[in-house]
Amino acid sequence: MLSFVVYAAGELADTVNLAGAYVVGSDDVPLRAEITFRNGIIKCAKQAAGPAGLAILWHIDGVGTIVTETVRLLERQAPYILQVELARGRLLRLNQKIEDWGLLDHREPEEAHEQIDEARELLIQALQADTPAQAAKLGDKSLAVATKGSESLCAYHAKVFFERRLQTGSLPRRVLGCVVADEAPPEQVISHIAPTCDFVTVPMNWRQIEPSEQTYDWKAIDSWIELLAKQKLPIKGSPLLCFHEDTVPKWLYAWVNDFDTLRDLAFEHIRRVVHRYGQYIHAWDVVSAVHAPNCMPFNFEQIMELTRMAAALTKQTAPKSSIIIDIVMPWGEYYSRNQRTIPPLLYADMIVQSGVCFDSFGLQFHFGPKRDGMFVRDMFQISSMLDVFGKLGKPIQITGIQVPSGTGPDGTTTTSDDRPDLSGGTWREEWNEQIQAQWMNQFSILALSKPFVESISWGSLYDHGRQPVPHGGLLRSDAAPKQAYHDLVAFHKEIKQAT
Repeated sequence: MLSFVVYAAGELADTVNLAGAYVVGSDDVPLRAEITFRNGIIKCAKQAAGPAGLAILWHIDGVGTIVTETVRLLERQAPYILQVELARGRLLRLNQKIEDWGLLDHREPEEAHEQIDEARELLIQALQADTPAQAAKLGDKSLAVATKGSESLCAYHAKVFFERRLQTGSLPRRVLGCVVADEAPPEQVISHIAPTCDFVTVPMNWRQIEPSEQTYDWKAIDSWIELLAKQKLPIKGSPLLCFHEDTVPKWLYAWVNDFDTLRDLAFEHIRRVVHRYGQYIHAWDVVSAVHAPNCMPFNFEQIMELTRMAAALTKQTAPKSSIIIDIVMPWGEYYSRNQRTIPPLLYADMIVQSGVCFDSFGLQFHFGPKRDGMFVRDMFQISSMLDVFGKLGKPIQITGIQVPSGTGPDGTTTTSDDRPDLSGGTWREEWNEQIQAQWMNQFSILALSKPFVESISWGSLYDHGRQPVPHGGLLRSDAAPKQAYHDLVAFHKEIKQAT
């Protein structure tokens, strides 16, 4: 049994937040396990042998409430001390990343390295503590200092390499974009598009396009295409194929157990959409989230067949367009709860190895809601995940990033009972417009510092009902700009001046 004792204020903890918690194996693949908490102890009854760690939403002083992981541990009768193992896990991954970045012989920035040294000393003290309660307290301190140090080091590394990309002119022409709603464009937001965007992503929602079989509604998409074409803004279509419950036509469920027919219907849908809009679209997200939980009971071979078919058909129909395969929930925690899915990295690796014809991977980072894939991670974890996908040898397009600007029903920070469920963690402090903007600024520099990242799209231009993250738009629902919008306009200008 893998178990962890948890202390709070020197006593066994009364409660622990297990929302989003999962067990992860030595290969970083989430494992199926039953996780329970009782009498101050978290027990993880996993269904696979070998070392494993616990990923848990944890409050870290000065950092926020984020998902963080322990080291990989062997099962034993005595419980491990959670805070000590969380600190050990952060320092281990930090040491590995320092080596990857080639910073072993560098002491810049000095403050970050001092924090890392302090965290190591605190961990040593925790391992030598007289009581488990003292060890837990020192482990918490070590974790906080190590996490701050890792984010500082990550920010320094990102700034250096981002400035290098600016100076060498190695950024692509179309770097910044945003995603609009799958409804007709509101007139009050139109003037806000061009100052922030090199391209715009228009949703291609199958349910909206074909609400009943062989009955089509193109009005909303036509409106966006016409508007953006007039403004001479490049357009990306997304996604051609997605089986999320919000995008699957209700009539399609009649074929849920007939894969051959469903594949043929998907083929005709893709052919129809690409034929209609191919001359206007410069890039297509051909499939999105097929590896993650969806409405259809596909097996591994069927998922790969749909991916291959969508990419090949789109390239054949629109040979000049870029083909993107979209990966969501990159940490793959959903796999620990749904074994019919595919871990994201395994899916991506199989696509590369099987010779699917495509140009780049898409990655999404949506944080804030209390849902798998959206529990908050810090910048160091995001940087490490980008590096993992970068090693696959394909360019990366960040097809959607989003965090909330507030937690209340009107987008402000409040504790109202009717607020949306944004208890999936925090970054620095409670979500507000300033924190949203600060997060966006740091993420943008971090992502574009990676030579394999070619573009970033904000997940929603303005607040509307079906966006992935409530209050996650750059504009409020009345089109009033948020701080993130103003910061993105300035960032856009900086990039354009440099390129």
